[in-house]
Amino acid sequence: MKNITKFVCFNALVAALYVVFSLPFGTISTASGLQFRPSEALTVLPALCPYTVVGLTIGCAISNLTSAFGVADVVLGSLVTCVAGLLCCLKPFTKPYTAQLPPIVLNAVFLPLVWFVSAGQASIEVYLVNAASLLLTQSVVLYVLGTPLYLFTQKKLLPMLSLEQ
Repeated sequence: MKNITKFVCFNALVAALYVVFSLPFGTISTASGLQFRPSEALTVLPALCPYTVVGLTIGCAISNLTSAFGVADVVLGSLVTCVAGLLCCLKPFTKPYTAQLPPIVLNAVFLPLVWFVSAGQASIEVYLVNAASLLLTQSVVLYVLGTPLYLFTQKKLLPMLSLEQ
């Protein structure tokens, strides 16, 4: 029972942090193109604590409720975050400088597709601009904020985050 309580509490905390680091940024955290979402730094956590995928997915879904792209962004955008988190759990992505790759690549490739489904846009040029923009902004957020978070979590928080205790 103690492990279930820790699992729920840790994931509630991760979800809440994701929302807190998304919503204050308003449109810039949910817009297509130049999307800056500091909460994406949290997507490195599954590389160290695989069970945090649940909290990330829930936090992303809650944050996407304010998106101009509606239900598609809530469902599909959160699914992209979930898959990226699951990939971070795999051995090649558990290192401090590779944990960022699944969220960067998946968001850059799939989020513009979600936006096209929602907005009815079908221009390859617009897709490529959005994909390149997301590749850039996700890389900045995940390497500038995510890497220090990964290293801090690994060094200071990991013993506390264990579900085994």
